[in-house]
Amino acid sequence: MAAVAAHAVHHPASRSRSERWRHATLIALALLCVGGLLVLPLLAVFAEAFAKGWPVFAAAVTDPDALAAVRLTLTVAAIAVPANTVFGLAAAWLLTHHQFRGKGLLEALIDLPFSVSPVVAGLVCVLVYGVHGWYGGWLEAHGLRVIFAWPGLVLATVFVAFPFVARELIPLMQAQGSDEELAARTLGAGGWQIFFRVTLPRIRWALLYGVLLCTARSMGEFGAVSVVSGHLPGLTNTLPLQVDQVYNGGSDSAIASSFALASLLACLGLVTLLAKWLMESRHGGELAHSPRRSESSA
Repeated sequence: MAAVAAHAVHHPASRSRSERWRHATLIALALLCVGGLLVLPLLAVFAEAFAKGWPVFAAAVTDPDALAAVRLTLTVAAIAVPANTVFGLAAAWLLTHHQFRGKGLLEALIDLPFSVSPVVAGLVCVLVYGVHGWYGGWLEAHGLRVIFAWPGLVLATVFVAFPFVARELIPLMQAQGSDEELAARTLGAGGWQIFFRVTLPRIRWALLYGVLLCTARSMGEFGAVSVVSGHLPGLTNTLPLQVDQVYNGGSDSAIASSFALASLLACLGLVTLLAKWLMESRHGGELAHSPRRSESSA
């Protein structure tokens, strides 16, 4: 009996030590993976960017083609993100406040860019809007160019980034329900009044979070825009495409210049990550209302 009692006393402590070791091992493995797959490559980008000195870095980032790539990247994002925001709001409202035939199909189509390769999306744009595409002849006859021009970049970017806003809003709006909107309508509020005074305040942080993710995806897209751009320096090269083209130059100076441009792209990503972290730290409670986010966190 004494031995059993002693085992009962010491067993919880040994189990607690075993759990601590297991947790410590898992944390160490996670940190190792994050450090090896994310932190070290990021540090390598900045190290290579300044490996040839500040003059080479400054010359790379102030090159006219590089500046044009930055402007084009920001321009495409400035068009694609508002378009996807409007679509995401409309789709989330439709799917969470109305029942209609084909609702499941629409919800599945929203997830299509998650399952289709961006290269395929670019090829579809070429098939539809290219010179020999379905509408290519009509566009050319009217002096309009989509493929190998900035409209094609916008279309490809809109396609690959449009699920993000909708997917942030749909679970939250489903969880919130429509009781407050119905109450406002009963009191005589119009559609726009209900949206701006009832719906928007309740979803504002999830909306901003979705816009943030959409912006990051739009600025970093490579596959789809690579197909439709034509790789024209100073004209249709976004920043990711410019990095790839400069890197393929092969010389040491070209490689250093490509890493300098890649560091600019990394800075844009870090700014997005910082904004995401600040939003989650200050408004994590409201963002956590989304059932999908809670499940993914678990």
